[in-house]
Amino acid sequence: MKQAMIDFLMANGNPSIQLRVRKEILKNCTEQVEKSLQEQILKEKIIQLIEQKQLANGWIGHGFHGSSKNAGQYDNQEVGTKYMGEKGLKGTELLNRAMNAYAAAHWTDFCRETKGCVLNEFEIPAFGPNLIRCACIARAHYDDVIDILPQINLSLEAFKRVTEVDSIFDVSRPTKKYRLFNKNERWPCRYNLEILAFTADTWRNEANVHMLAEAFKKLMRTDRKEIINTPVACWVGNHAVGPAWLINEGYSISGDGLNFHGGDGIRRTNLEKVEWLVRCGLYDHLTELQEEVDFILQNINEDGVCSCDFYEKEFRGWSPYFGAQLETDWRAKVRRQCDITFRALLIIHYAGLDALHSVC
Repeated sequence: MKQAMIDFLMANGNPSIQLRVRKEILKNCTEQVEKSLQEQILKEKIIQLIEQKQLANGWIGHGFHGSSKNAGQYDNQEVGTKYMGEKGLKGTELLNRAMNAYAAAHWTDFCRETKGCVLNEFEIPAFGPNLIRCACIARAHYDDVIDILPQINLSLEAFKRVTEVDSIFDVSRPTKKYRLFNKNERWPCRYNLEILAFTADTWRNEANVHMLAEAFKKLMRTDRKEIINTPVACWVGNHAVGPAWLINEGYSISGDGLNFHGGDGIRRTNLEKVEWLVRCGLYDHLTELQEEVDFILQNINEDGVCSCDFYEKEFRGWSPYFGAQLETDWRAKVRRQCDITFRALLIIHYAGLDALHSVC
């Protein structure tokens, strides 16, 4: 079945999917083939837009954390670099220049959106522009070029803290409007998980994986309604951050970013969440994760095509909080199939399921 998926993608997938299958799954991509496929990817409409919006210093557009009044969906540094990393453009001049801009990182510049105030991720839990920056570096696979080891360790500390306390209430305090994180505390957010998912070769060992598994077992608890999906502000004056950003009690692997399940009775999965967790080595440790992978496997046919139901808005949206579509559009059914099948193949690969049981 895994070979059938690979054959389907190599016959029908766009250049970015073919490149990543060769590099990540087959591990047989030559420099010549990689360069040829990257040249094709660089001609795509969205990549051309990003190139047009890249500033002289390498920064993409006039925004940082997603779209704003000064930046569009892709012509901002965060989404632009994540998208290019997912498209397989590491080593190209376009992405190299954007990463050089991250390395320089003058946080008082207008396009960094900090208004001259740097929020230290080591003092403020689950936030900080530098934490976002490091997640982008990890997602684009440039952590071997730019040092983000302190933020990798910080992310491990954030999840470890979950195992040390009773709940998120123990690392935050009530105010008149909302709860507020205690200064210098630790608690995980989406960016901590993103950093760990894409730097697993750096930190992954038996002890760390066990700790992470214990943290997620605790985060997926649903026995105490008063702590589930508790919004907490990161600093005074910050709005209370909810489950689209924070990872807290009530975490659902199958749910979307807000843990809504559609309300229509359709069994869906969240392909991004499943991929990130299996990248962290958690497949053998979390029953809930195994159930999601089994659901995906049950929806792969004999031709290797995956057709599981998922959250389409999150898959296609491309924002700081979601995005997985690599095909240029889904006007043809086969392109949709390629995107879904590629994510399923990554999940199978990083879960270590090379010899699949038959589910057809």
